[in-house]
Amino acid sequence: MDAAKRKAIEARGWKVGDAADFLEMSPAERALLETRVELALAIRRQREAHNLSQKELGARLKTSQPRVAKIERAAPDVSLDQLVRALTAAGGKIVVRSGKTKRKKAKHPTGKRSTGTVVLEVVTSE
Repeated sequence: MDAAKRKAIEARGWKVGDAADFLEMSPAERALLETRVELALAIRRQREAHNLSQKELGARLKTSQPRVAKIERAAPDVSLDQLVRALTAAGGKIVVRSGKTKRKKAKHPTGKRSTGTVVLEVVTSE
């Protein structure tokens, strides 16, 4: 939405936001949703990079093509475990690193400083 349109809408008393605002999602819920969507997109990119069909990926996962379609759109009934398994079955991997660096410590969603951050890096062969 361009700035002028947003300003006009707000001038009429309306509040502008996204779906997460509408659903009153917490920062933790937003982060989880973003992680799920990024994993789902990585699975599709990885599958396509290896010229696999959804049916072929389903065979590797011992599941059906419709289930792979649900995985690739991060459907609510797809677990994080299924997303990770699908990514690895498509040839990708997740690297877990400690977030301890020389940078400032990350702030916790509540505003408190966290004791450490875990960085999940999705590695694909694009």
